[in-house]
Amino acid sequence: MARRIAVAATGEFGADVLERLAAEHDVVQLFTRPDKPRGRGRKVGAPPAKQVAERLGIPFEQPARLDSSVGIAAHRVVVCAYGLLIPNELLERALWLNVHPSLLPRWRGAAPVERALMAGDEETGVTIHRTIEALDAGPVAAQRAFPIAPDADAGTVYALAAEVAAELLTEVVLAQAEPRFEPQPEEGVTYAEKIGPEDRELDPQAPAQELVNRVRALSPHIGARLGDLLVWRARVGEDGSFEPLEVQPAGRRMAYDAYLRGRR
Repeated sequence: MARRIAVAATGEFGADVLERLAAEHDVVQLFTRPDKPRGRGRKVGAPPAKQVAERLGIPFEQPARLDSSVGIAAHRVVVCAYGLLIPNELLERALWLNVHPSLLPRWRGAAPVERALMAGDEETGVTIHRTIEALDAGPVAAQRAFPIAPDADAGTVYALAAEVAAELLTEVVLAQAEPRFEPQPEEGVTYAEKIGPEDRELDPQAPAQELVNRVRALSPHIGARLGDLLVWRARVGEDGSFEPLEVQPAGRRMAYDAYLRGRR
């Protein structure tokens, strides 16, 4: 059943979900973050969700913060990788449904996919829950698990999560006249802290599988650091050692073998 909805999204994951929802529903409004400087040249650029909205002709707004002056054009708002606090006064004016790429209550917070990969989780999923003031703690309307392939990186997992999220929203949550919510369990809560500079460093003394998991978690957009190299793909070698497969010195990405030949 197609619904008239608004969406609040900013990043790549939110943009992917927005595009999938727009194919099935009447998306009448997008809330997204303001344009900001990006990349090495620090040129001001639009966030990914805004780029999707412009291409699809979806009206958008870019408030620096949300307050009571904001108008909401639909009774249901899907929130996905948005990044701004939604005040209680707005939460009371519509049903805000948060899309979170983990099996809540595991990995509440900013980097659920990255932290799941770093931890070596073999399974993750998507949770659709009611947005409340507490971080990712709202009651659950739908949840679906999927396995994490041994060679999957964060980009792969986020893409699969976006597909699952759109299916859950369309087939379960938005199909209901009034979604049914169940409280999250009190046990099993973990937090996915934002990725910081220290998270990017590869410690050569760490176990090889732990290093490979860190590389997977930070690819293809962030990058793990090994000295002066960014490492984008790696594996555990036959002798149990850590083997980079794709790296990036200053400049373009390349196979690790090519990098070594260049150094010689």
